Amino acid sequence: MTKRQLTATNVLLAIQIIIGIITLFPLGRLYVYALGLKDVAAIARAGQFWRLVTPMFIHFGFEHLLFNSVTLYFLGHQVEAIVGSRRFLTLYFLGGIMGNLFSYQFNVNFSAGASTALFGLFAYFVAMDYLEPSNPFYQAMGQQYKWLLIFNIVANLFMANVDIWGHVGGIVGGLLGTLIINAHYREGKSRHFWLGITIYALLSAVIIWNHGVL
Repeated sequence: MTKRQLTATNVLLAIQIIIGIITLFPLGRLYVYALGLKDVAAIARAGQFWRLVTPMFIHFGFEHLLFNSVTLYFLGHQVEAIVGSRRFLTLYFLGGIMGNLFSYQFNVNFSAGASTALFGLFAYFVAMDYLEPSNPFYQAMGQQYKWLLIFNIVANLFMANVDIWGHVGGIVGGLLGTLIINAHYREGKSRHFWLGITIYALLSAVIIWNHGVL
């Protein structure tokens, strides 16, 4: 890759595509799924907390991988161009981890997919619509993505094998992550950082302390 092509979005894409190729082979799929899926029992009983991160790079089949990869390519580059690579990665992982924490708390089934983090990226524009109400770009994108998120969550209620709680958690993580990465230590905006990080930490601590059990 050239320097221009070596974006954080492209690195994330490369990782999940490589893992996707590995899972095309039965033995590779066995090891990836055994070690990386969100598994409530493995997290709660064995302390395998990496399973709150690894599911973001694992997908169930080609269509799942393709849909999330196309979304990540366009949405990821859009957000990264606005906030920069470091803050983009922070937002991506905050959304993905919170999505997996919600899934860990409310969904006993195995789960995986980048959608937890992608819902966090969509939530970025919704949050910015409220944080920057005089910005016409954020107004337009925020309204558009707000209705897209509402439609998706409602549709998820009628879809089998969809981890709706992972998506809801991704939105929550994205909203809080936006407060964190958008904090400017001037004009009193540092309160956004402390509000976001405090709520994020408290939610995470409660879920982990509760061992993912309702």
